Amino acid sequence: MDAPPQQEDCRPFIQVADLLRQAGLNAPAVLAQDLEQGFLLLTDLGTTTYLAALHRDDARADVLFRDAIDALIAWQLASRPGVLPPYDAALLRRELDLFPDWYLERHLGLALAPQQHALLERLFALILENNLAQPAVYVHRDYMPRNLMLSDPNPGILDFQDAVYGPVSYDLASLLRDAFISWEEERALDWIVRYWDKARRARLPVGSDFGDFYRDLEWMGLQRHLKVLGIFARIRHRDGKPGYVEDAPRFIAYVRAVATRYNALAPLAHLLDAIESQQAAQGKIFP
Repeated sequence: MDAPPQQEDCRPFIQVADLLRQAGLNAPAVLAQDLEQGFLLLTDLGTTTYLAALHRDDARADVLFRDAIDALIAWQLASRPGVLPPYDAALLRRELDLFPDWYLERHLGLALAPQQHALLERLFALILENNLAQPAVYVHRDYMPRNLMLSDPNPGILDFQDAVYGPVSYDLASLLRDAFISWEEERALDWIVRYWDKARRARLPVGSDFGDFYRDLEWMGLQRHLKVLGIFARIRHRDGKPGYVEDAPRFIAYVRAVATRYNALAPLAHLLDAIESQQAAQGKIFP
């Protein structure tokens, strides 16, 4: 790993890699390090990501997600407060703000009316209230097929340096509401039930009512969907990298699905409809 110190601090990577390996998971071992120059020598986890394997043959998904769910439960069972930074209200809110700041205003060129700003404020408050009420565990924060490797033992886990201590449903939402591959709702629901049942038997704090857990998962996923829309727009316009914001339709679909399922979130679906109409009036395609 070559991570220039002026751009990236290797210490969180080393810390979380150690936590993952202590939990019995397949994260890279740090064989040597030079933090002054930003070099790490790591064990190799192979060349095939879950994402690549699933694009080639999605019939393998049940086996791969079984392993990913088992690894996630092991990671969460290792949780201890005070070890990783908290996924607190300030951080969750900064992430939500990426949606209006970068996706709506910068990418779509949309100037929100005062009432639209007020609406987003109310919705963001509701989302954060749900997210922060969830029990806290270790959160990888990007636990998705692109960061899981086919390896032995399976999966190999990468890109974990931003791990935090936060909502129990976050990593499962990342895994099953992915940026680059989507699943039919019935299939994803089956994996969610499998996780919830295994997590409950392992005495993780997922609650005894599946309906409540599923609602929390969806509301947590909504926070992430809105954040990712903003991040993808920022990557495009600040960093000059195409190929991310082009996946916005997938995330808008995720957002719509959640917003139409819960009465409290219905105004968000109406806001998306209004934005779509406004874009169409200007001859633009949304999203």
